[in-house]
Amino acid sequence: MLIRFGYDITIACPQPTPLVCLLNSHADRAGDIRAVEQVVTQPSVPNSSYTDLFGNICRRFVAPAGDFSIWGDGTIEDSGLHDPIFADAQEIAVADLPSECLVFLMGSRYCETDKLSQIAWDLFGNIPPGWGRVQAICDFANKRIKFGYMDARSTRTAYEAYEEQIGVCRDYAHLAITLLRCMNIPARYVNGYLGDIGVPILDPQDFSAWIEVYIGGRWMTFDPRNNIPRIGRIVVARGRDAADVPLINSFGPHELKMFRVWTYDVTGLPLPLPPISH
Repeated sequence: MLIRFGYDITIACPQPTPLVCLLNSHADRAGDIRAVEQVVTQPSVPNSSYTDLFGNICRRFVAPAGDFSIWGDGTIEDSGLHDPIFADAQEIAVADLPSECLVFLMGSRYCETDKLSQIAWDLFGNIPPGWGRVQAICDFANKRIKFGYMDARSTRTAYEAYEEQIGVCRDYAHLAITLLRCMNIPARYVNGYLGDIGVPILDPQDFSAWIEVYIGGRWMTFDPRNNIPRIGRIVVARGRDAADVPLINSFGPHELKMFRVWTYDVTGLPLPLPPISH
């Protein structure tokens, strides 16, 4: 399967403003790219990229005063298979975990393990460890929170989502991650593309948040928001929580004026031509 993905974002800055953007597909999918991911800005400005502590590609700009647009587009090859399920996967004891997993057991900006630890053990302590317990936690987050775009709040934490019982995909992810960490199961936050492939089409499209859990000796995908296996995930960035993976981190004020995301199956269609830069 070939999937075309991209975004078109316009912000307005009152003055020249440095930006760090996490919008590129993750480097671990570099071998699957079939039409190179193009990035064009209007007006055109110099940019550079680096890799952060979590392996994410970060792109640096200085946006001029006024409107500034960032447009990206690429095509990737995907297996076309649903997220795998390994029902017999077992949890790994903390003492046996790879050292790089330990940071994903700790509390973080949006994941207050101290506030949810007793709740987690009360809810899930009697469930046999393994895949089933991870799925039970995702089921709980899915049912606990009522989804609504109008309920988005950038400062909402996992504990607040648990209390308020409303939110968007990032809130489902934060709640599940926190409950998993309370049960000594490493979990990390993922931001990326998830088009409506194999499911009813819902508009408008947006970037999505889901989670990866270290179980059975590897990182596995879970999705507390949708809570069903899906096709065609394209990871952009991973981190402890949403604070580590902002789409746009501006070092100064900005106003979001336009935001558009696309992800769709283009199998059998010609690959797109590269854009003409002006």
